[in-house]
Amino acid sequence: MKLGTIMLALALLAPAIARADWHEASSDHFVVYYEGSAEQAGRFAGNLERFDKALRIARAIPDTPPGAANRVTVYVVSGTDTVESLSRRNGIAGFYIGRAGGPLAIVPRRSGDGGKSDLSANMVLQHEYAHHFMFSNWPSAAFPSWFIEGFAEFHATAVVDKDGGVILGAPPQYRGHTIMSGNWLPLDKLLIAESLKLDGQQRDALYGRGWLLTHYLSFNKDRDKQLGEYLLAVNAGRTPLEAGSIFGDLKQLDRELERYKSTRFAMRKVAAQAIKLGEVKVRALRPGEAAAMDVRIRSKVGVNAKTAPGVYARALRACAPYPHDPAVQIVLAEAAYDARDYVAAEAAADRAIAADPKAIDAHVYKAMARMAMARQAKDRTPATWTAIRKIITAANRLDPDDPEPLILFYRSYGMAGLPPTENAKKGLMYAFDLAPFDMELRMNAALMQLRDGKLDVARAMLRPIAYSPHGGARSTAAAAIIARIDAGDAKGAATAIEDDDEAKDSSDSPA
Repeated sequence: MKLGTIMLALALLAPAIARADWHEASSDHFVVYYEGSAEQAGRFAGNLERFDKALRIARAIPDTPPGAANRVTVYVVSGTDTVESLSRRNGIAGFYIGRAGGPLAIVPRRSGDGGKSDLSANMVLQHEYAHHFMFSNWPSAAFPSWFIEGFAEFHATAVVDKDGGVILGAPPQYRGHTIMSGNWLPLDKLLIAESLKLDGQQRDALYGRGWLLTHYLSFNKDRDKQLGEYLLAVNAGRTPLEAGSIFGDLKQLDRELERYKSTRFAMRKVAAQAIKLGEVKVRALRPGEAAAMDVRIRSKVGVNAKTAPGVYARALRACAPYPHDPAVQIVLAEAAYDARDYVAAEAAADRAIAADPKAIDAHVYKAMARMAMARQAKDRTPATWTAIRKIITAANRLDPDDPEPLILFYRSYGMAGLPPTENAKKGLMYAFDLAPFDMELRMNAALMQLRDGKLDVARAMLRPIAYSPHGGARSTAAAAIIARIDAGDAKGAATAIEDDDEAKDSSDSPA
């Protein structure tokens, strides 16, 4: 074989991610990993911060940075083919996972061919961040499906202007056909969409018609107070359809919407002068971090019993040359844990701690590996679990506002066959306060409240899940539990939520 042929073969075998030019851009609300230049990474993170600030100004929400562990991590990858591979679905331009201690989004640098009707990667990210924003800033509020998606679509089309201002309210051109082609969800159905089995056209209409109604109620001077009154009524206990009486004759409002969609839509600009940006720090990733990025992203998105061994094999190859890089060893610890090689996971976590004693995720994976091994051995001796809790406590001391150690501390009691202490319960509730966007955490916190007889608190925590348009079986379960609470069946409500530690430990890793 000729030298040129050999070099070509080696180039094809080399992992493309290792050759990529990766940068990290860190800001108040985001950590961006960008497969591109430092300038691109910094600009991307800066525009996200401008978007966040514009939402806060428009919605009168105080700007309180969430803390290092609760920032949204955005992985900006090369293209939509990578996004589809990670999501294991076709036609996906980006996605978001709301996870305590690690909310993340995956988007490509570019989506579509740049046409006006394209759903761009930026629009996908802004749509998903609007969901994150909603659950983070109104954690106890229940919103019907049409408003959840209407709110997200309203903000998805935000544009950072050349002067640094942010324009809100532009119509979603990618929903143009759905909005203009007819009314597939009249208001009497749109308002209760979460309780219906929607066909494809109706599901599209949930987004398009939801945007139209949200936009109309936001800009119409005669109805601008009705949206707030409607949402208050829903949260006071009225059904979405009952609360719809605030809008008056729903058929009349439907007719108004039909006329409105043919008009020139109003928009609002949040002036650049009103947007105060903090520092955006940009750095190039170390060689080991770049080499392990492919594995890191795949692990963070989540693996299962079928895919975990392959990701672990990649991790072993990518991470072996960097035994003293703490970030790389944390990647290896996560991949080993997901593949149930708990001894190797703890060893990798120990190497990370030796390189950086303040690496919180290393302490988290060390504790998780110990917990998994203790469960495998059916070891419930007090000394074993006291030692595990010391590891968790060490992680908590490094960052008291990281929800993951708090969750692990609470779970450690159930896995040891003990009732949780009051301190553990307080810790779980604080974790929920820090990460109300994590629906699994919300369910588990609600279960704890149910078991303690705090039915009203549990009910309030479950309502956002019950209304979620993408909640699936979890939304159905939450609605059923609420129905049992309302029927006075507290015992049945408590046993309706499964607290399955085996399922949790075999699912996607939390960090």
